[in-house]
Amino acid sequence: MSRLPNSLEARDIAYHLHSYTDARKHEETGPLVIERGEGVHVYDNNGKRYIEGMAGLWSVALGFGEKRLAEAAARQMEKLPYYHTFAHKSHGPSVELAEKLVAMAPVPMSKAYFTNSGSEANDTAIKMIWYRSNALGEPQRKKIISRVKGYHGVTLASASLTGLPNNHRSFDLPLAGILHTTCPHYRTMKEEGESEGDFAKRCTRDLEALIVEEGPETIAAFFAEPVMGAGGVIVPPEGYWEAIQPVLKKYGILFVADEVICGFGRTGELFGSTTYGLEPDIMTLSKQLSSSYLPISALLVNEKVYAPLADESHAIGTWGHGFTASGHPVAAAVALENLKIMEERDVLGHVREVAPRFLARLEALGGRALAVEARGIGLIGAVEFAHPALADKPGALGGRINQAMQDRGLISRNLGDTLAFCPPLVISEKEIDEMFDIAEAAVADVAKGAG
Repeated sequence: MSRLPNSLEARDIAYHLHSYTDARKHEETGPLVIERGEGVHVYDNNGKRYIEGMAGLWSVALGFGEKRLAEAAARQMEKLPYYHTFAHKSHGPSVELAEKLVAMAPVPMSKAYFTNSGSEANDTAIKMIWYRSNALGEPQRKKIISRVKGYHGVTLASASLTGLPNNHRSFDLPLAGILHTTCPHYRTMKEEGESEGDFAKRCTRDLEALIVEEGPETIAAFFAEPVMGAGGVIVPPEGYWEAIQPVLKKYGILFVADEVICGFGRTGELFGSTTYGLEPDIMTLSKQLSSSYLPISALLVNEKVYAPLADESHAIGTWGHGFTASGHPVAAAVALENLKIMEERDVLGHVREVAPRFLARLEALGGRALAVEARGIGLIGAVEFAHPALADKPGALGGRINQAMQDRGLISRNLGDTLAFCPPLVISEKEIDEMFDIAEAAVADVAKGAG
């Protein structure tokens, strides 16, 4: 990196606090400064090209440099650059996007509510659920269950849902009333001789035991990603969702499907809920909704959730919640154009066409030196690595491999010792091969010097 006093790198170190970063290490190493993007590639400020193997943050569905999205933003900027949705106010893009999302939902939904990030969407879902419980005269029904290694965001409430230690350590989290049940990762959580189906049943028994122990009348909702993302791309075991959902219905517990990563084609279906036959009461959406060209997220709620909320807002005189940029007209216009492009170009069909190549190459990487497991579905996957000499340094091996990939021109993300792959949905088979060729070469390099 450049050490010139006025370089972007030096100014970044001087003034910028980064997310998910060791701040002291950043003072030494500085940033990788990305200057532009085109398709599945991005370029740093020295002109070096990288395959963006994570689609940014699991999110740039249409790739970088899609002119129609820029043009949609510019048109809306000129017409109505901002307006809010408080106190009976609205505008065309938010109305059209709400209508579009409700129509796209895999199960009947009543209303869409707009926020700006997945974290805000899940945080808002918790507030809705608590509000609903009070509206129904069930003030004791406030506890929320999520899963170990689940990821739902970083606000106080959504970070409490997140079942990852580093999202809790030194933040005094999780908040009281947020509970975590078994992570459905078969390889690491199975008992000796336990089949995948039997493991799924045990996960279900664990969930039901937690509900009974806490008191079913105190449990309001269960939050879960169809496929767990930042926790390591954990694909649910066979029979898992078929067993889990009846337990929720048995005890009258709302089901929130966090589709922030899975939604809009990532799993090979429009939603992860479709892939696994889920019937959520609330869906949270973001990331690929606008290909992350602008911040926007949404909640879809069914009538069972909406009706008590509406009644309570009438009794109080307001639904006292909202964000300045909820349903921002420019973000909503970009999201609408993004969805239009995905339909016109049959991006979902393309995902289905190239996913077998992606998964085959993922599986091949999982058979290389240091790899212990490959897992994936659609165009999302991960390979987990291990080495005995680094067993007492979690994340060290994954960090080495991730850096070796970046040095060779591939941006991935190591989740501990797991390397994730989640490219733009428009990636070609040739680009998939290029991505995994780099990954295999990087792993081979690290394997030579591991330990």
